[in-house]
Amino acid sequence: MKRLDLDDLVRLRQARDRMDRDYAEPLDVPALAQGALMSPGHFSRSFRAAFGETPYSYLMTRRIERAKALLRRGDLTVTEVCFAVGCSSLGSFSSRFTELVGESPSAYRARSHDHAAAIPACIAKIHTRPVRNAEASPAPRP
Repeated sequence: MKRLDLDDLVRLRQARDRMDRDYAEPLDVPALAQGALMSPGHFSRSFRAAFGETPYSYLMTRRIERAKALLRRGDLTVTEVCFAVGCSSLGSFSSRFTELVGESPSAYRARSHDHAAAIPACIAKIHTRPVRNAEASPAPRP
């Protein structure tokens, strides 16, 4: 793949910023690519080259991060959290959550998160970021 030029990198960062900001909106690669003035295929390849993951994976990581925060609060059901973060299928959300976090959304919501209450949010975000590609180890069983 040819090297990305500065204009492409700027547009890719803008697309990534849009995913960070509008993760709950119905975003897809063609719409993001159009905003970056690229074809969907070129956008996907360029995004992966620039950031090390596909646009879809990046977006799902943002959604799962937010879902974890909402589930820790405990005042929303798993279904409400699923839709609040922009997922349209509870089954797909639960599967992806389990894949990235290592436990189901229901199990994650049910366990205590008091140990994280005293940790600053900027540090907690680093340690609670979902991992991908089946890197998550199963949560310890009580």
